[in-house]
Parts: sequence; structure tokens; C-alpha cells
Amino acid sequence: MADWDWNFTWQILPRLLAATVNTLLAAGIGYVIAMFLGLAFALAQRTPSRTLTMIVREAVEFIRSTPLVLQIFFVFYVGPEFGVVLSPWVAGMIAIGFHYAAYLSEVYRGGLENVPKGQWEAATSLNLSTARTYFRIIIPQALPPSIAGMGNYLVGIFKDTPVLSVIGVAELMQTANSIGSENYRYLEPYTMVGIIFLLISLPSAALLRSFDAWVRRKLGMN
Repeated sequence: MADWDWNFTWQILPRLLAATVNTLLAAGIGYVIAMFLGLAFALAQRTPSRTLTMIVREAVEFIRSTPLVLQIFFVFYVGPEFGVVLSPWVAGMIAIGFHYAAYLSEVYRGGLENVPKGQWEAATSLNLSTARTYFRIIIPQALPPSIAGMGNYLVGIFKDTPVLSVIGVAELMQTANSIGSENYRYLEPYTMVGIIFLLISLPSAALLRSFDAWVRRKLGMN
């Protein structure tokens, strides 16, 4: 049975912490892409154009129905065949952004549908443009109920970043693999990666729940 080596643990910790920063960066940028693209997907499915609605709806369903790792491979390896050459970092963040945008679009859709019908009718009676109606009246009311779902997917993105190791992105899992292959010791790096994910995921989830509860109290939604 392998023995835990504390000296080795302290030796590899700086590399793992540096990789943690990369992981958080990838998750953060991927989530920002997903937030804006997901909103675009949600709004595109509410336009008068049935063709656009159908195309976007099918695209969202396709993305949701295929594995993230396949989408990462497609962006990184198939993209160059069409002249789109991206670095592993950029390809990974774009793939994560598109993947989670499909899920966030459903969160946004639920929030938009929860806005009282009278708000839409009031905007129409005031002769507001579609853009002003959405961004000044509807979306500010749709976002608070969506916070819980949006937060869940933020944590989900963070936990999915190890998939980026398949294209060589130097995030936590890739770094742990490298350390293990260099030193022929996998117990410490893999265990430390699990601990780091727990130390970030659990408090983040708790903070997001607290923030969601605070917003609901402020808006009288409880």
C-alpha cells in the first residue's frame, strides 16, 4: 500500500495552486461566454421569426444532447479543417461557453416566462421598443428567480474544467497527470486535486445559496 509523502505534497503544492488559478480563469471566462450567449439563445427563441426560433431551439437541443468532451474535440481538432485554428485555451473556453450557454438559455427561458403578463402588456401600451422592453423591464425581473440555476451551472463549469486536459490545457487535472507521470506518484497529486475542488466548490455553492436567499428576501419572493 502506498504511503503518503508529506515532503512530496509540499513540493508539488505550488504547481497545483498555479494550476488552480488557470482552472478558475478558464471556468470564469467560460461562464461569462455562457451567460451572454445563453441569453442570446433564450431571446432568439422568442422572436416572431419561426425559422430563427426553430434553428436556435434545435441548436440548443443538439448541444445539450452531446457530451462536452466531444464539443471540445470538435472545436479544437475539426475547426482547423475549416480554417479556424485556436489555441487549446481558447478552444476549451469557447466549447465550455457554448455548452453551458445551452443550459443557461433554459434557465433564462424559465425566468422570462415567470414575468407577469401584465408587464409585457404595459410595455406594449407605452409603445416601448422590443430592446427597451427586454433590457429595461423584462430581464431585470427575470434574472432574480434565475440566480439559483445560474449559480448551479457556475459550480458545474468549475467541476467540468478537468475535461480540458484532453486537449492539453494546463488546468488542475492536467497538472496532476504531469506530476504523476514525472514522479511515478499519483496518490498525492490526485488527492490534492480532489481536496482543492472541494475547498472551492462547497463554499461557492453555499455562498450562491445565501446570495439567492438574500435576493429573494429583498424582492419579497419568499
